[in-house]
Formats: sequence, C-alpha cells, structure tokens
Amino acid sequence: MTHSLSGKTVIVIGGSSGIGAAVAKAAAARGAQVVLAGRRVSSGVDNGVRSEPVDVTDSASLQRLFEAVGHFDHLVYTAGPSVRAKNLIDTDLDEAQDNFNVKLWGSLRAIQRALPFLDEHGSISLTSGQLGRKLAPGQFIKTGINAATEALGKQLAKELAPRRVNVISPGVIDTPAYAGLDETQRLAMFAKVESALPVGRVGQADEVAAGFVLAMENGFMTGAVIDIDGGGQL
Repeated sequence: MTHSLSGKTVIVIGGSSGIGAAVAKAAAARGAQVVLAGRRVSSGVDNGVRSEPVDVTDSASLQRLFEAVGHFDHLVYTAGPSVRAKNLIDTDLDEAQDNFNVKLWGSLRAIQRALPFLDEHGSISLTSGQLGRKLAPGQFIKTGINAATEALGKQLAKELAPRRVNVISPGVIDTPAYAGLDETQRLAMFAKVESALPVGRVGQADEVAAGFVLAMENGFMTGAVIDIDGGGQL
C-alpha cells in the first residue's frame, strides 16, 4: 500500500544542506508538513518548511525538538560528520568516537526520544553509505558507522513494528560534503569515481531524496537497505 505524504508531518534531522535539504524539499513538494532540524539552522519558516535547531549529541535538545513538533508521521535522519580517510595507526580515536556519536549514537538518541511522538504506523529512515559494504583502506570509521547503521535499521524494523524502519545507502553524491576539497581536487575525485561507475557519473542529492520518499510512502517496505550509488557496489 502506498501512503501519500500529503498532510503528513515529516521531521528531517541533519537537513541544513545536501541530502537532508533535498529530502525536505521533496517531501514538501508532495504535500507534507516538513520540519527541518539541524545544528546550523535557526527557528523559522521558509517556503513552507519549518526549521528548528537541534544538537543530536544532546538528548535534552532532541527532546525539546519532538515536544515542539508533537505528533508526527515520518523521521528522516541524515545527520553525519565530515570524516577524512585515515589509517587506524594515524587516527585519533577520540575524534573517531565523536564521529560515531553524531551519526550512529545520534540516530539512536533521536529514535528513542521520537518514539512517544511518532505515529504507530509511521516510518524511520536512516542514512548509511556504500563504504559500509564496499571496503577501502583508510575508511574504517565510515565502514564501521555505516555497517552498524544498516544492522541497526534491520533490527529496529523488527523491534519497532508496525512502525517501518529503512536505510538509504548513497554512493558518491555531489553535495557540500566535499566542500573541504578545492575545485580541482573535487573534480578530479569525481572524474575518477565516474570512470568506475556503470552510470558514468556521480549522483545528485535529489536522486537520493527520491529514495527517502520511497521509504516513507511504500507501506510494504521495512528492514530494507536501498542502494542509490550508480552501481557503486557492483
């Protein structure tokens, strides 16, 4: 059964830019009442999308967010740190722990605080990434976080039923996540990735957003990991 987003309330955590912002835009275009929450947003309404500040490392901050919104239908979690590739021997493990605290533990905090407000037949959509299963040297932090997120999504799909829980796994997407690279480095990296992908290009945020919309609207989908990576896992 397909459940329209029209008239539903969707909370997108981590939506200040990139994929999260694209999900908020896509959901609003389908008639949802969207609350976009993140550390770098301030309270207000823009183009029909309500914004609320939240710190995913702080349970009290998340509690305030859900109390302010009240009953809602879909939770989308796209918050994640910027992680530079490093080998284990060169990694500050306290910094690595901070990365896990935002994306993995942050999603658990958000879900825990959201449950009293989330509709019994609502959904939760988490975000992993292709490095959860496509292994590469120097990427143990992303691999660990993303693999754990995918396992978490499947386990919670059973524990939280009839609420549905799915995970969207993007590949390389042209978003501000690569803002730390200068233009030459970014284009060179994209060109290298594109040469190895069956589709011959990197992805766009709105293409990933379509996967989140599918996970919210398809009432027969739960425990799924949706790869949107241009064939990057092949």
